[in-house]
Amino acid sequence: MSYKLHQISLSESFEQCQNLLISDTPSFFDLLNQHMDLNAFIPIEFDNAFYKSLGRDRSFPLTGFLSALILQKIFSIPTDSLLILLLILCKELRTFCGFSKIPDAPLFTRFKQDFVPYLQLMFERLVDYTEPICQAIDSSLAQMLAFDTTGIELYVKENNPKTLNALIKRLKTFYKNNPEVDPYKMAYGLMPSCSLSSSDAKQMFINGHFCYADKLAIITNGLGIVRHITFLDDDFKTSHPDLIIDKKSDSPDEDKSISDSVSLRPILTDFFNAHPLFKPKSFLGDSAFDSIDIYGFLRNDFNFEKAFIPFNPRNESTLKSVGYNIFGYPLCPNDSTLSMKYHGITRGEGRAERYKWGCPMMSYSNYTWSCNCQNPCSTAKRGRTTYTYDNLDFRMFPGVQRDSIEWLDTYKIRAVVEKSINHLKNNMCVSGRKSRNHLTTKADVFIAAIACQFTVIIADKLSCPQYIRSLKPLIA
Repeated sequence: MSYKLHQISLSESFEQCQNLLISDTPSFFDLLNQHMDLNAFIPIEFDNAFYKSLGRDRSFPLTGFLSALILQKIFSIPTDSLLILLLILCKELRTFCGFSKIPDAPLFTRFKQDFVPYLQLMFERLVDYTEPICQAIDSSLAQMLAFDTTGIELYVKENNPKTLNALIKRLKTFYKNNPEVDPYKMAYGLMPSCSLSSSDAKQMFINGHFCYADKLAIITNGLGIVRHITFLDDDFKTSHPDLIIDKKSDSPDEDKSISDSVSLRPILTDFFNAHPLFKPKSFLGDSAFDSIDIYGFLRNDFNFEKAFIPFNPRNESTLKSVGYNIFGYPLCPNDSTLSMKYHGITRGEGRAERYKWGCPMMSYSNYTWSCNCQNPCSTAKRGRTTYTYDNLDFRMFPGVQRDSIEWLDTYKIRAVVEKSINHLKNNMCVSGRKSRNHLTTKADVFIAAIACQFTVIIADKLSCPQYIRSLKPLIA
């Protein structure tokens, strides 16, 4: 039996995609026209800033730029060049955006870079609008906040694997007669902390590999809808001068980085300042937030009733656990009838105030402390030492029993923030773009977040809550 094979050409594939888009889009655009009134959601500050310099004689309207860029995210169009090509080919798309002629690529880029603060403002206003929708869909999930950080890899030389591989190859050649030198470890140490071509591309570890990325933090609710986005850039550091910033070394040339745990408090402060009426009850975070200070301000400053944060193994002692009596005093691990001795308050730099307790069998003689226990639980000469904190009870009992079904089922929901990050970066084509400009990256992220809010609005007006994360099933 013989088969007649036909090779599919690139032109045929493009023609099929073009015909599919043109044939299927009118009904979708009619749907958007009915349920997406963009003018109603553009802040007056944005409108005034856009028309301030040229007035109403601009060749391209504000709604045109916003419509095109929002649909670019919804349709997963990876580049501005392809967006422009589709605007040329698809009359319905061009009509929906209100373009009598098509803007070129530099105009789209300039729009993003000039109006980043107003895109952020528009996103925050849309979050206020979509919050009642989320509460109506599932109030128990809507009152949860999940926090995570990520990075957008920028188009810089250091992200090219050839750069690192070339350095490793040179080190292997140079140290070929010195087996004690690990060229791979040395290569990672020699890589700069930020890209030479873009200071916003910081070296960080994302998804199992080192890369140079623009770091940001994202807050979602339990439904996976983005509630807040903060870039950990120079503007963030300037607006929060009290931040404790880590450095890789004492060299002034080394880049300063903000850890996840340090960034949490100012980010939550900005979030509640932008949305003062929000009253979330539960916080979901990973073990990086297992800190007494964090438990303290989550309960006392931001009024969270529950904190779903796993214990960090690095914060746990390998020794036998101490118990506590009704007054909160720690007890001897080997004899619960003996209370440990109070040794005052210790205040370490950058650490919470701690209360120090020592072994009840410890004694002081000849200017020396010693432990007289016959069955010591520690190898220390002074015996067992432990500490208590003001917020220790909330860490031990964070509003829910840690090994309960509620804890296990609720903490699984934290994965929605990672899914939302993946949706923004991959499905909405925020990552992988050939740009190293910080403002362009920032604008793309906020436009993607705005598209997410409109997805919620349209799904609500269609009474289809299953589409609140993506309209692609509806388009199909």
